[in-house]
Amino acid sequence: MPDQSPTTGPSQAWIVVATYNEADNLPTLLTGLETLGVQLGVCIVDDGSPDGTGKIADAWAARRPETATVIHRSGKLGYASAHCEGMRAVLDRGADVVITMDADLSHDPDVIPVMLEGLQDADVMVGSRYVPGGRTENWSMFRVFLSRVGGGVVTRLLTGLRQADCTSGFRAYRREILEQADPWSTRADGYGFLVELLFRCQRLGARITETPIVFADRRAGASKLSKRIIVESALLCFRLFAQRFSRPPDTYAGGAGGGA
Repeated sequence: MPDQSPTTGPSQAWIVVATYNEADNLPTLLTGLETLGVQLGVCIVDDGSPDGTGKIADAWAARRPETATVIHRSGKLGYASAHCEGMRAVLDRGADVVITMDADLSHDPDVIPVMLEGLQDADVMVGSRYVPGGRTENWSMFRVFLSRVGGGVVTRLLTGLRQADCTSGFRAYRREILEQADPWSTRADGYGFLVELLFRCQRLGARITETPIVFADRRAGASKLSKRIIVESALLCFRLFAQRFSRPPDTYAGGAGGGA
């Protein structure tokens, strides 16, 4: 575990946003990031959105060549690989802090300064729906049950994770712990990637803190959650359960260029 103090200067914090058909939401998100009063780099990884999301991102980034970049991919290649590619890109640009968030306006940019401040005493900050002060809005009872029980209770039981919200995609990582956890070698394709990465961080001894968020259901566009992703995430938890007893954390490849 790195013991040096984190460097969270505003020019060294980068946000990674994976997009697919978010043309109705991305301009609002980008405006929200600009009005924070915090200098942030933004990396948008677009999976060939047919609705013009990539063009919107390009136009915005063209006016900010030092603090914005867009990665265009050939098609819908997956949530995990999009984040891994974006993480590698911003680390190559010198990011000391990597923040991940969704493009569908479910994550409030106003929480970002709280996360950056929290990294003064932590290695990972998780925006949590399930700590005091956090909540979800406009969710069905089934989705709440699936998240709280499947993504919460069962996931913690199998993986040993101690966080209330193991599947939140709104996170901030210090560079050192992200490189050690080596997301580039994970096998998960969908949202199980979030569980596996948090699992690795915890096993490496990371200081992980949660801060409350209000998770608002998307205002426009279609959800990317599928039955295949749910099944993959369930199977992943059993694989991580086995790793708790068979694989030491120092076997992670470690390093921004490693892994498949």
